[in-house]
Amino acid sequence: MKAKDLDRRFDDGEDVTQFLDLSKARRPGHEQKRVNVDFPIWMVESLDREAKRLGVPRQALIKVLVARHLEKTPS
Repeated sequence: MKAKDLDRRFDDGEDVTQFLDLSKARRPGHEQKRVNVDFPIWMVESLDREAKRLGVPRQALIKVLVARHLEKTPS
C-alpha cells in the first residue's frame, strides 16, 4: 500500500493498524535505559512492604516515587 493511500484511510477514520508493524514502534521521549541502583536492605524491605500493600512490583513503585519527585522538582 502506498503512503498516500494509508494517509487517506487514516484521515477517513479507518483503523489502519493492520497495515503497521507495531513490533518496532517506539514512543519518542519514552525510550528506556537500564540503570543499577544499590539500596540499603532496610530500604528494599520498606519498598517491598509498600509494593505488596499496593499490589504492584517493586520496580513499578520505584518508578512512580522517582517520577513524583522529579515532577515536583523545578528544572
